[in-house]
Amino acid sequence: MRLVALTAAVLAASFVAVSALADPAAPSRDSTSVSATSPDTSKVPQRLYVLPPLIVHGRIDDLTGVAESASQGHVGREDLQQRPISREGELLETVPGLILTQHSGDGKANQMFLRGFNLDHGTDFATILEGMPLNLPTHAHGQGYTDLNFLIPEAVDHVDFRKGVYYSDVGDFSSAGTAHLRLLRSFDRPFVKLETGENGYLRAVGAGSRPAGPGTLLAAVELKGYDGPWDRPENLDKTSGLARYTWRTRAGDDFSVLALGYKNHWNSSDQIPLRVVESGDIDSFGQIDSTLGGNTDRFSLSAEWKRAEATSSLRADVFAVRYRLDLFSNFTYFLSDSLQGDQFEQLDHRSIFGGGLESLTSVEGLGRTHRLTLGFQTRTDAIDEVGLFRTDERRRVGTVRDDAVVESTGGLYANLATPWTSRLRTEIGLRGDAFLFDVHSHSLAANSGRETDAIVSPKIGAALTVRPGVELYANAGLGFHSNDARGATIAIDPSTGEAARPVNPLVRSRGAELGLRVQTVEGLRSTISAWALRLDSELVFSGDGGTTEPSFGSVRSGLELANFWEPTRRLAVDADIAVSRGRFEGAAPGEDRIPGALESVVAAGLRWDAPLGFRGALRVRHLGEYALIEDNSVRAKPTTLVNVSAGRDLARVRFDVELLNALDADARDIQYYYASRLPGEPSDGVEDIHFHPVEPRQVRVAATLPF
Repeated sequence: MRLVALTAAVLAASFVAVSALADPAAPSRDSTSVSATSPDTSKVPQRLYVLPPLIVHGRIDDLTGVAESASQGHVGREDLQQRPISREGELLETVPGLILTQHSGDGKANQMFLRGFNLDHGTDFATILEGMPLNLPTHAHGQGYTDLNFLIPEAVDHVDFRKGVYYSDVGDFSSAGTAHLRLLRSFDRPFVKLETGENGYLRAVGAGSRPAGPGTLLAAVELKGYDGPWDRPENLDKTSGLARYTWRTRAGDDFSVLALGYKNHWNSSDQIPLRVVESGDIDSFGQIDSTLGGNTDRFSLSAEWKRAEATSSLRADVFAVRYRLDLFSNFTYFLSDSLQGDQFEQLDHRSIFGGGLESLTSVEGLGRTHRLTLGFQTRTDAIDEVGLFRTDERRRVGTVRDDAVVESTGGLYANLATPWTSRLRTEIGLRGDAFLFDVHSHSLAANSGRETDAIVSPKIGAALTVRPGVELYANAGLGFHSNDARGATIAIDPSTGEAARPVNPLVRSRGAELGLRVQTVEGLRSTISAWALRLDSELVFSGDGGTTEPSFGSVRSGLELANFWEPTRRLAVDADIAVSRGRFEGAAPGEDRIPGALESVVAAGLRWDAPLGFRGALRVRHLGEYALIEDNSVRAKPTTLVNVSAGRDLARVRFDVELLNALDADARDIQYYYASRLPGEPSDGVEDIHFHPVEPRQVRVAATLPF
C-alpha cells in the first residue's frame, strides 16, 4: 500500500511540476556543461565566478595551473550519479578521505570523519550549498550540525572540495575542509524515478525543466519511506522539493532564484551497549529505548547574481532559511535517573538570514598582473528556541536548558594570486571575522549574556610547475571554529547547579601542507599531500549528555594519496588512501589519544559504461581501527563495506539495481566508549563500547521513465 501511495503521490506531483514543464521541442542541454562568455580564462577556478566554456566530467578534470593545493578537487555529475549510496549524505564521500556514517536514523545528520577528526555532525568541516552555509552554530544537538538529508541526489550537479585552512573565502567550521555543492540548472529531459527495496524501502522522484521567459525553470520533488532492519521500524517519512529559475541577460548577467523545502519524521535506534548483544538479550538491530526518533523540516529561499567580464567578475548572493528539529535520544539509559530513565529531547527552531558579495579584478604591480579577490559575508541565526529537556517516552519531565539566541557574524576577506613566472604562482590571503553572541535563558537567568569576539586568519600558498602535468604545492594558514554561544555566556551548570567557566567563543586552528599533483599519464590523476593541523581546543563527544564538550588542544598530522584513472570514456577507476595521527596536547602521558580520531581510511571503486546500454559500479570503503578512549586501551573494530550497482537502458527506460553491503558484513557504523546503566546494574554504570551496526545486505531496484 505504501508503494501505491508513493507512486500516486509522485505521479500527481510530477503531472503538475514535470509534465507542465516538459517541452519536447525545446533543445536539450548537457547537464554536465558549464558555460559563460568570458574569454581567455580557461584556468580560473569556478569559485571565482569567471566561468569559461568547460565540459565537466568528474575527477578527471585537469587542475594543474588552477588548484591552490594538492587537496583541492572537483567531482562532476557522472561520478555522483553512478555511485551506489544508501543515504543522501554519502554524496560527500566523493571527497577523498571523507567518511559519513549514521547512528540515529535517516532523518538525523550524518557523523563525519576526515583527517583524523571525528567531526561529529560537521564541527570542523564546512558544507555549503549554492552559497548557503549548511553548518548550524549553537545547535541543540551539536556545534556545526550539518543535515544533508534534504538533498535530492538527482539534482546535484557537482561538488568542489578543498581541505585545510588555506582559503580565505571560508571561515567558521572549515579547519579540516570545505565542500561546496552545486545543483543543476536544467535536466536533459523530465523524468519520474521509482525505487523499491528490502526493509520497506520506497522512493519516488519526479523532476524536469523547460525554457520559461528569458530563462529556465526547474522543479523536482522526492518522497521516501523506509523501515530499516531495526526491531522497531524506522517509519521514515521524507518529502523534499526544489524549484529553481535561472536566466541570463543580454549584458551577460547571470541570475538564479532557488527555493528548497524538506520535511522528515522517523523513529531511531540509537547506539546500543555491546554487553547486551553479547549476552543475547537483544541482537544488533534491537534497542534499549524504543521511543526514540525525531521530526525536522527546512525551508529556504536564495538568490544569486553573477557578472563575468574578460578581466573581472562580481557575484552577490542572499539567503533566508527556516529550520526546525525535535530530536529524542537516550545514550545512557538509567545512569542519571534510575526511575524515569535518561531520555532527553533536543529542540532547535531558528531563522537564518545572510548573504555575500565577492569581486575579482586584475591589478598591475611589480611587473606582474595579479588576480585580486575581495569579499564580504554575513549571517544571522535568530534562534527562537534551543532547548534540552528531560523526557520519558517523549513526554517532558524536566528542563535542563531553554534559551533564545541571536548569533551574528560578518567576515571580510582578500586574496591576491600572482603568477610570478610561467611555472611559479602564489596565493596570499587574509580573512577577518567578527561574532556577536546574545543569549537569553528562559530556564536560568544567570546564564543569559552578551559576548563578542573577533579573529584574523592569514593564509599563504605557492604552486610550482616542475614540468607539464607535475605541480608542487606548499600551503599554510590560520583558521577557527566557533563554540556554542551558550557556552560563551554560561555562569551556572544547569545540570549540577555549580559555577561554570565560560569557553572561548572562537577556537584557533593552525595548518600546513605540502603536496604533489601528477597528471602526466593520459587519463590518470594522482595527488599526494602531507599535512598537519593544530587546534587550541578539541570538541569531544560526551555520552551522558549526548553533546560535545571542549577539551584539551590537539595536534594532527597525516598523509593522503588520491588517484583517479579514466583509461577510456567508458571506464573510470579511483583509489584513495588516508592515514593520520591525532593526539591531545597537555594531557597526562599515556592518555593523549583523541577518542574517535580515525587513523586510516581506504576508499576505492570503478565505474563502467558498457556497450548496449549496460553499466555498473563497485565501491569499497574501509575504516581502520582507532582509539575509543584516551589511554588507547579500547579500540574500535575496523569496518569494510562493499556496494555494487548495475543497470541498463531499455526502450528509453533506465533500469538500475543496487546491492548495498554486498558481502553482508557484520560491522559497526559508529562506535563509542562510555558508561551507561541498565536496570540491575551498579549506580555508577558500566563502561562499555556502544555501537550502531551497519545495515545488512539489501537489494534496491529502480526504474527511471523519461518524458
